[in-house]
Amino acid sequence: MKNQKLIGPISQLITMRALPLRGALSDDQLEIIPNAGIWIKNDKIEAIGSFESLRKQVDWNYTSRKFLEGNYVALPGFIDCHTHICFGGSRAKDFTLRNAGKSYLEISKAGGGIWDTVQQTRALSVFALAKKTFDHAQRHLSEGVTTIEVKSGYGLSVSEEIKMLSAIQKTNNRTAADLIPSCLAAHALPRDFEGNKTEYIREITEKLLPIIHKEKLCNRVDAFVEQSAFNPEEVLPYFKKAKELGFDITVHADQFSTGGSKLAIEIGAASADHLEASGKEEIQRLAQSNTIGVALPGASIGLGCGFTPARQLLDQGGILAIASDWNPGSAPMGDLLTQASILATFEKLTTAEVFAGITFRAAATLKLSDRGTLTPGQLADFNLFPTSDYREILYQQGKMKPEMVWKNGKRV
Repeated sequence: MKNQKLIGPISQLITMRALPLRGALSDDQLEIIPNAGIWIKNDKIEAIGSFESLRKQVDWNYTSRKFLEGNYVALPGFIDCHTHICFGGSRAKDFTLRNAGKSYLEISKAGGGIWDTVQQTRALSVFALAKKTFDHAQRHLSEGVTTIEVKSGYGLSVSEEIKMLSAIQKTNNRTAADLIPSCLAAHALPRDFEGNKTEYIREITEKLLPIIHKEKLCNRVDAFVEQSAFNPEEVLPYFKKAKELGFDITVHADQFSTGGSKLAIEIGAASADHLEASGKEEIQRLAQSNTIGVALPGASIGLGCGFTPARQLLDQGGILAIASDWNPGSAPMGDLLTQASILATFEKLTTAEVFAGITFRAAATLKLSDRGTLTPGQLADFNLFPTSDYREILYQQGKMKPEMVWKNGKRV
């Protein structure tokens, strides 16, 4: 049985290997292999290099060949390290009101906002919710996103958060993409909770975290640290308990006001996500830490606000990942490549910095060391774009999509 494949020739293979995790990148640092091939064994990359050279190395008794006609650029499979694609319903009404000048608070008081999505999500069975999540994941996969972080946070009760994480787990068993679940039970104070924020945090800390730990529903815990959600003091016991149980931590930080990124650094979070409100002090502190800053341009586009100061973070030696924040409220587009291309224009990011932000730097955010570069031993997750010049991909601002997506050595 042939369990190996040789794919090529590829006009340009962008490896993304041997690049630093931190700081600015120039495009001349990219390793570009012309007329390349990818040799796959089972679900991993066996070798990369000249297609003609690889043809002479492989054992054709065990290897099949995928001969490519035309020009292609190969990039590692994209990694979206912050999404909310497990949800019910739509918030098109919110979007329309926001564009008409209504504030977030006004929309929330009128019955919109997170609570609207919570109600629509709670109304679905775990199977219906898994079906919607699957549809979202498949669209992402078709656009080259092979690893997708997925948050709960629209259940906002012990039982409903478990339902969401179960739906994510069921979806992960069906889709070829890898789904990385995160518990975002500390997303907002549910309106039907009979108590204050401190009491709600105590309930999910004492009742929810032990269950999802025992049932292995996720290994990441998140919280929305914001004036309209929870302040650092309120969520600290939740994070401390999560760390005791062995969960990784990530934080919704500095979206509208500061304070969240400082907590993320102090608690040793893997990432601080959003950062649109971060100032000079916050960026400097983040750049000096091991906490990765995650820009979410989809939220800036959806809300009509400024972008994460990505250029500043990189220039100070920080780590930048880029994610879609795909959610029904503030970031409904869910197109990672388009959003990253737009962020590049406004923040003056090099192509290398953008590609790094949605490949190996995003993998580091999720603590995944087996993907994000095209290197022997890594998962055979990669995209083939119909062009001979890698610069065309961002130049077309997301309009050019991969013609072929490979996950674990199989075309999907």
